[in-house]
Amino acid sequence: MLTAIALSAAAPPAWAADACDRLTARMIRATGASLAGREASFAVFRAADADRMSLDCRTPARMAFGSRDREPAGAFFVLIGLAAEGLTGAKAGAVETLARDLHRDSLLTGLPQTGRAGHAALRCEVSGQGLADALGLGGASPDLTRCLLVRHRKTVLRRRAGLFGGAQAG
Repeated sequence: MLTAIALSAAAPPAWAADACDRLTARMIRATGASLAGREASFAVFRAADADRMSLDCRTPARMAFGSRDREPAGAFFVLIGLAAEGLTGAKAGAVETLARDLHRDSLLTGLPQTGRAGHAALRCEVSGQGLADALGLGGASPDLTRCLLVRHRKTVLRRRAGLFGGAQAG
């Protein structure tokens, strides 16, 4: 009995794996990328327009994109827009524009930039090659441009039943 409880706690529930399978399939349809590998709640894709594209199905589901280019081709930002439409339902064009703007602002400031478009929240950053050289990764060519996409949910404030504007509970 105790073994069964320990095994069920260690393995993710079957419904979670099914939900991740469905989300992975939706992202393949939305972006045209192919699945490179999947383990538990993590999927990695092959996409011609990004050097790295991955999906983490844990709540909140999020996607990471990476390019070895400091200034990636426009198709990189189109891919982010398509993925946002599949993941969050946001308009692909709006998220593509947001990704381009955040990337440009990150290039100018040297700092990560965040923004929202519809239900999509995006964080993009550009790192310098000097960082890779300082870490001893000169030949490894790490991602210079990175973006993280998550679904943005608005906070819903609920009024406490029976209380007036200035009243406090308790």
